[in-house]
Amino acid sequence: MTHLIKFVAHIVLVVASFILAYSIRRGLGVSWWLNDAGAVLILQWALVYGAIAGAFEIVFKNERSAWSYASIADVGRLVQATALTALSFLALIFISNRGITLPRSTLLLSWMISLFALVGVRVFARLRTEHSFRGFVLGLKKPLSGGKPLMLVGDPSAAAAYLRRHAADHSAGFEPVAIVVGGPGLVGQAIHGVPVLGRYQQLEFILQSAAFQPADKTAVLFLEDPVADLGLDVALIGRLRADKRPLLRQPSLVELKAGGDTLREIGLEEFLPREPVTIDPAPLAQLIAGKRVLVTGAGGSIGSEICRQLVLQGCSHISLVDHSEFLLFEIDRGLADSDGAVSKRAFLCDVRDAARLFQIFDEERPQIVFHAAALKHVTLVEHNPREAVLTNVTGTWNVSAAAQRAGASQFVLISTDKAVDPTSFMGATKRVAESIFPQSTDALRYCIVRFGNVLGSAGSVIPIFRRQIERGGPVTVTHRDVERYFMTIPEAVQLVLHAAAISAAATTSQTRKFLLEMGKPVKIYDLARQMIELCGLRPDHDIPIVFTGLKQGEKLTEKLVDANEMARPLGTGLAEIETPIGQSALGDAQRRRLLDVALGDQVDEIHREVLATVALIRGANPAPASGRLKAVASRRHP
Repeated sequence: MTHLIKFVAHIVLVVASFILAYSIRRGLGVSWWLNDAGAVLILQWALVYGAIAGAFEIVFKNERSAWSYASIADVGRLVQATALTALSFLALIFISNRGITLPRSTLLLSWMISLFALVGVRVFARLRTEHSFRGFVLGLKKPLSGGKPLMLVGDPSAAAAYLRRHAADHSAGFEPVAIVVGGPGLVGQAIHGVPVLGRYQQLEFILQSAAFQPADKTAVLFLEDPVADLGLDVALIGRLRADKRPLLRQPSLVELKAGGDTLREIGLEEFLPREPVTIDPAPLAQLIAGKRVLVTGAGGSIGSEICRQLVLQGCSHISLVDHSEFLLFEIDRGLADSDGAVSKRAFLCDVRDAARLFQIFDEERPQIVFHAAALKHVTLVEHNPREAVLTNVTGTWNVSAAAQRAGASQFVLISTDKAVDPTSFMGATKRVAESIFPQSTDALRYCIVRFGNVLGSAGSVIPIFRRQIERGGPVTVTHRDVERYFMTIPEAVQLVLHAAAISAAATTSQTRKFLLEMGKPVKIYDLARQMIELCGLRPDHDIPIVFTGLKQGEKLTEKLVDANEMARPLGTGLAEIETPIGQSALGDAQRRRLLDVALGDQVDEIHREVLATVALIRGANPAPASGRLKAVASRRHP
């Protein structure tokens, strides 16, 4: 009905414009059609003109555009439609009677008046939507909406886009009052009525002016993602944070899908330099939409984000498996808050319990399985090798067997860079877990995704440093030269899902192994200094940094591929690991041997058996890394 009303309005405006144009051209009064001998003919021509306009309206579908959100593109289509209407009408009257009774300038006037009228109604509708009609007509400045003053920092086009959205939505609790941009070209001008006060380098000086005090009352919205791309000094960010000034960002696509478009407070880790990734969401939707999915370790940092993104991609049902009651409760409640309509079930289960897993899989019948459950803390695993074998190896075997039995079509194992050239016991058990999947089949495709540290995950250095700084220090770093790869949790999970989509679409039955391209490694010492500065403090003055020495199993640098592996970049933030000939899969006999040794709880024997298994699966000529693992083990347990 709305389309029909707008269609009729379009024709009426065009017909009225034609009649008005003829009246202006002939200099006739309002009542010309009562006493002019050619009035009937002109009215007929006007109706024909309106019919032609209606035909082009159907072609261009302008009536389907929302007038309240009219754009330059809509105006462009109106220019084309009205111009073609005038030209078509000119051709028609020329063929019929060469237009003797109609001045040619009438068509030009008619085109201009109709275009003005059609654009005008859209401008009026948009002004009403944006609550700015009063200010537009009377020249009054729009009063503050009562929200907290907000300064926009970023590219002018991003600022303009935000201001357009803000004009149409006064539910937000902020009122834009100033803009700071990167270049000098727009300084002193205004964007949608909001003044551009300066450049990035002047941000602190501008915020210190009386107009933006007290500090905790004026918020700053950074329009770039990541914020580090603005090139602002971390010490400056730290001073702003120390002033308790709200530092905000816009919600990400994932957060928007989860519900709500409110601005978010920026976490410390988001100010750290990193290389963001963007991927095409279409393959993910094709893989996930309408599928039944199960996630182990669903309450962990990676597992919970996998669950959130699976729900946003439109899975039909999600099964949450975790051995932690609290974490399982949190993710179950979180998914209910983000989308109460999602079909889901939460299962309290340890992946070591094969019988319970088989029961869950038989009930849920998942089509896709994401196995994120694992023991991942290097130091704890070093002191609890039995638990690592039972969870990382036996648990993975159990989940794989349950997936096969339940008829799953896709299995994704979350691995780690510590499985490469392993010197820690945790890395060794994860390397053994990778070897559980020798060959995919037409019925079940296996996919292994290996990556490094993620910012803000449980047990990572970011929350540890944050707590140490809050306590007044010291901040502890193992070694001045230690380096790690970092990526945000949402970005890492997007790439995990993307790898799963690539694996599912492959024609080969070989197990695919991927690694995330995580950019350049970051020195943990530099990271600690930046974290201190981001809190408005000075490293080694306000907060000391103490070196504690490398812990058992830790490396100075991490690698993503082994010495006898090759990585083939895929150009999508991913690389595929090409496994060399000679590497073996973990057989059932060897798996049972590992289980028996772990249950025996003899630490020396557990280390020897895992070491032998790693050497076996890496091939007849394993890289020297296995020797390093052996040396470390022998020093601990002679």
